[in-house]
Amino acid sequence: MCALPEIPLPSVIHSNPNFHFSPFPISSLSFLSVNQSANNTYCENPPLLLSSMEFQRRQSHCLSERKGQKRKLDEESQDEPQISATPPTADERAAVLTEVENQVNILESSFTWKESDRAAAKRATHALADLAKNEEVVNVIVEGGAIPALVKHLQAPPVEDCDQKVLPFEHEVEKGSAFALGLLAVKPEHQQLIVDSGALTHLVDLLKRHNNGLTSRAINSLIRRAADAVTNLAHENSNIKTRVRMEGGIPPLIHLLESADTKVQRAAAGALRTLAFKNDENKNQIVECNALPTLILMLRSEDAAIHYEAVGVIGNLVHSSPNIKKEVLFAGALQPVIGLLGSCCSESQREAALLLGQFAATDSDCKVHIVQRGAVRPLIEMLSSSDVQLREMSAFALGRLAQDTHNQAGIAHSGGLVPLLKLLDSKNGSLQHNAAFALYGLAENEDNVSDFIRVGGVQRLQEGEFIVQATKDCVSKTLKRLEEKIHGRVLSHLLYLMRVSERGFQRRIALVLAHLCSADDQRRIFIEHHGLELLIGLLCSSSTKQQLDSAVALCKLANKASTLSPVDAAPPSPTPQVYLGEKFVNNATLSDVTFLVEGKRFYAHRICLLASSDAFRAMFDGGYREKDARDIEIPNIRWEVFELMMRFIYTGSVDVTPDIAQDLLRAADQYLLEGLKRLCEYTIAQDILLENVSNMYELSEAFNAISLRHACILFILKHFDKLSARPGHSLLIQRTIPEIRNYFVNALTNANSHRQ
Repeated sequence: MCALPEIPLPSVIHSNPNFHFSPFPISSLSFLSVNQSANNTYCENPPLLLSSMEFQRRQSHCLSERKGQKRKLDEESQDEPQISATPPTADERAAVLTEVENQVNILESSFTWKESDRAAAKRATHALADLAKNEEVVNVIVEGGAIPALVKHLQAPPVEDCDQKVLPFEHEVEKGSAFALGLLAVKPEHQQLIVDSGALTHLVDLLKRHNNGLTSRAINSLIRRAADAVTNLAHENSNIKTRVRMEGGIPPLIHLLESADTKVQRAAAGALRTLAFKNDENKNQIVECNALPTLILMLRSEDAAIHYEAVGVIGNLVHSSPNIKKEVLFAGALQPVIGLLGSCCSESQREAALLLGQFAATDSDCKVHIVQRGAVRPLIEMLSSSDVQLREMSAFALGRLAQDTHNQAGIAHSGGLVPLLKLLDSKNGSLQHNAAFALYGLAENEDNVSDFIRVGGVQRLQEGEFIVQATKDCVSKTLKRLEEKIHGRVLSHLLYLMRVSERGFQRRIALVLAHLCSADDQRRIFIEHHGLELLIGLLCSSSTKQQLDSAVALCKLANKASTLSPVDAAPPSPTPQVYLGEKFVNNATLSDVTFLVEGKRFYAHRICLLASSDAFRAMFDGGYREKDARDIEIPNIRWEVFELMMRFIYTGSVDVTPDIAQDLLRAADQYLLEGLKRLCEYTIAQDILLENVSNMYELSEAFNAISLRHACILFILKHFDKLSARPGHSLLIQRTIPEIRNYFVNALTNANSHRQ
């Protein structure tokens, strides 16, 4: 099992203008980021899901959200004149106010059953509703006293005042009043005023007008308007939601779910969805009033508008309510919700996916049941939808399902990896995070490791540009989880695939293993199973991208080998080293040999020189003329260089500065002073630049400066992307390929030998 702490599951966050989001720090990855929508479940009607990172944009979206609700009220009034939502001028405002006051006067004077009064009242409610469609004049309408007058006409006049057998415009005036009040309630500052004027009691009574056993188009239309008005009044207003329950509004709404009129069903469900949002008492009453069986039947409706509203109600009921969630599942909601994934209505698909994500949080068995009942394939298909919110919700659901070990391989085998990886390229931070979280779950299963590599998943995770830190942390943990799987059975499988698969996949495996394998397995992978040759083959590729991938992988490989260093330690001297010390440097005392350098004498001691290198041993013990000479001329070395070289011979150390390092390297190579060569190579290596690396490499070849050569190789690999844009880059790579091979063969072999 992975040793990493489990990443908290994303949670659904809902919008509220007065809600300040701070349930978890963003680094905990504990949010489900969902873009704003006019039609998401688990929220008010109009519903809205809000992520932590979108909360700051909340205020700018309030207007469009409320317009969305007003459009809902308008959708059945296309025959009525539409008024543009442009701010009125002062003269226009005055004219509107006068018009409102006139209509209010009519309403106040026409509360009778006289046919003329009823006709006038109907016209007045319609006139006020038409004005209210322009949100810019809603405040003027309220200022003109329209609310009390409209509330008064939510009820019928006293019947005893009517001497007619057929009541004129029965239900019509009440419907017009409910419609106008619903439009005014779109602005939250007017909601409480409408309720305080007594509207709720009358609206609840209107919901019950079907109880007399009579049904007609007029009654159904009235009930729809009343339900819509309740929806708007209660929208994001917890006090009014409670008042609706206290006024007895929930039972008639539940009864209306069984209406033969589908529009009534939709309106009732919309109101229940709003009332259920973030109100536990309302949720409990909806369930206690036995709404679940009817709602679940509505999920199976062929009418998209019906099952859309039903899944919205259920979504709000189960959100943050584990007990209700269990009741919903026990009532048989799971299969019809899964069925909605295939709906022609993208909104229903989206909300069904979100609801399945909520169901999946119940327990491990529920996750398995969701998969067994056929949810995975449609969810995966939704990942490629053109609807960004549909992709977001399906990624969320798959992420929840992928937290169960039994589902992880199934999701990958069904083709879930590739579309989830594609979502990492999204510029939508919440969508990107949901996909990353799902991939984190899939990475837990050993059987998915080779699939991650086959489809280029590891590379996408490594190279992706992620918008929020939470996603970056999730991706980092996913790569760590994959890294911890690269051993035992998984590694053996990958090595088998690296041997028998097509060349491209072999190289992809080698690239991934360079990044993720243990240092203890490097020799097995890259020497014994020829992974190094695959990487070098990419380095020789005509593709700049493949070359860069190989260079990065080789650089990672070098960093993992703990024994590698840009400058190796100097090899031990063939004979025990003798250091006479600083005081004998160029000291005539006991000197038995003198060097002539640039016309100056340098006093030395044969015993010290003999012990320092093979070059001096050959000079004094061999058949050279210098053997017995008292004075030896040094023609090709500057005095400063020679003095430093001798100082090293006498003391074993010396400060090498960049301005003298190359000349000193030449001298050290000439006199076979390996320790001094290493010091010079180290100093020179500190000054390797893009501009001079080629010359430095030539220098290392000229004087067999192995450590400097290795430093050049590592520099070339590390800065490959920048070097690739410079002239002569290809020739430099071709020249260094043999040495790169030798370098890694020796390094990986020695590294493993030292560990054994």
